[in-house]
Amino acid sequence: MGTLRAALTGASGLVGGNLARELVRQGYAVRAIRRSPASTARLDGEPIEWVAGELEDVASLRSAFDGADVVFHCAASVTLDPQPTPEVVKTNVAGTRNVVEAVRATGVPRLVHCSSVVAVGLSENGLPCDENARFNFAEHGLADGYTVTKRESEDLVRAAVHEGVDAVIVNPTFMLGPYDAKPSSGRLIVGIVQGQSPGYTSGANNFVDVRDVARGMILAWQKGRSGERYILGGHNLPYKEIFERIARVAGIPPLTWSVPYPVAYAAGLLGDLQLWVTGKEPLVTTNSVRWGYCPTFQFSSAKAERELGYAYGPIEPAIEDALAWFRAHGMLPAR
Repeated sequence: MGTLRAALTGASGLVGGNLARELVRQGYAVRAIRRSPASTARLDGEPIEWVAGELEDVASLRSAFDGADVVFHCAASVTLDPQPTPEVVKTNVAGTRNVVEAVRATGVPRLVHCSSVVAVGLSENGLPCDENARFNFAEHGLADGYTVTKRESEDLVRAAVHEGVDAVIVNPTFMLGPYDAKPSSGRLIVGIVQGQSPGYTSGANNFVDVRDVARGMILAWQKGRSGERYILGGHNLPYKEIFERIARVAGIPPLTWSVPYPVAYAAGLLGDLQLWVTGKEPLVTTNSVRWGYCPTFQFSSAKAERELGYAYGPIEPAIEDALAWFRAHGMLPAR
């Protein structure tokens, strides 16, 4: 039996880029789709076969997937916009539909769809959510464009499973780590180090090293049950604590002010206005403020640990390596 081949979308993103590196490290042949060489420059030097294309181009997806043993669908559009914009719908929903179609057409044995815990739910009993949590974000004013479209993309994958496609869904939590070129979730680290955050909010989240997620996605390919979803998470932490850990690793004073909700909401209103007038995403919106004060966005990876052998380590190495990568690429000043 020859080397197994993995194809993936979203190699320009945080999870896709780290997954591509992990697949190479584990000895798999990797083929990835990209719009341009510039979009994946941080993967230069890796033995990756590149196929030029886009999610809306089903022919290029078929070319990338042909002969693969697995497809990892990591491409997604993240937004602070409260409504599903056409661009987000095109990427997260129509793009997933095209990926499923290309997987079916090329006969790839398995699809691993990278969703998010925003497609799962908020805790209703004080315990971290598992994969069976009720999708209840609208009830809490948190059903934004990203949340809604990620849930819809999951529904498309589940429907494909009922039609005979072998697919597994993974739901990562808030990922931190290197190779975050945009940056995406690494904006949290950059913002704290650059002093953009005056204080901390009273909410909580689940934080994980993106490299643990990458290894978990490979385990989902190897061991996951078709049609199942697996939360790939790490540490449930109040924002105050993750802010303190970032400051400690970065060698800067910690934030000491607990920002009152009305103050944060006022800043969010200004962000909403900026978004409406310019179309450019601000640092905060009223919707992101609501997320920042939500204490029930917490998750358990027990199912993935039990069924896949998934494991996660401390979050500090992810912070440290993200900081080093941001500094090396001029996104933060040298220490």
